[in-house]
Amino acid sequence: MLHYQAFLDELMALADENYRDFHKRLLNNDKINVLGVRIPQLRKVAKKYKNEIEELMAFPDDVYEVTFVKLTAVSLLKFDGFLKYADKCVSLIDNWATCDCFAPKCIAKNKEEFLPYIYKYLSENKEFYQRFALTTLLHFYVEEEYLENIYEAVRLADTQIYYVHMAAAWLICETAVKFYDRAVEFLKADLKENLINIKTHNKAIQKACESFRLSNEQKIFLKGLKR
Repeated sequence: MLHYQAFLDELMALADENYRDFHKRLLNNDKINVLGVRIPQLRKVAKKYKNEIEELMAFPDDVYEVTFVKLTAVSLLKFDGFLKYADKCVSLIDNWATCDCFAPKCIAKNKEEFLPYIYKYLSENKEFYQRFALTTLLHFYVEEEYLENIYEAVRLADTQIYYVHMAAAWLICETAVKFYDRAVEFLKADLKENLINIKTHNKAIQKACESFRLSNEQKIFLKGLKR
């Protein structure tokens, strides 16, 4: 059986003090207890213990790396197994890094089945529930058939909340890069109907204009759509 102290000792042996200080600054949350283990090492640990999910999930969540390994191990499960833990995992997310790295590959082949979960998380008035919904769309759903779902999601999201706002802008930007004309339609509609807030509208355009994947002409046109 996997014991918490032995598991924590294993993580502490991988810790790097300089990386810890660097990563804590990136997380921008002094309440999070960080050991300083790099992500590739955390992923190796998660893979090592992917068959001991129940033991992992029972561990306390007072250390960033412990929660990260939990979510990463769950993300390695097949879809049905992942769904068993999905709600619990999302409830544990309290920072952008854990959120953005939690991208279970099994969703890619089960997009329709997972859409109700995305809408459920969007309906929660919680920052990282909503950000996870949006980053999941970003990871797996930026395809023509899901564009309406994406634009509906950014309308539903509370983009007054910082990390939700940034995820929504990032998501719109990615649709602009891959489906430029559809994104322009959405941004034009927003100019008339105020579908999303001003800062998210403008941030999406800013991020798209920073992309090397759009032409100068496209960027100039997008800038003309700023509110």
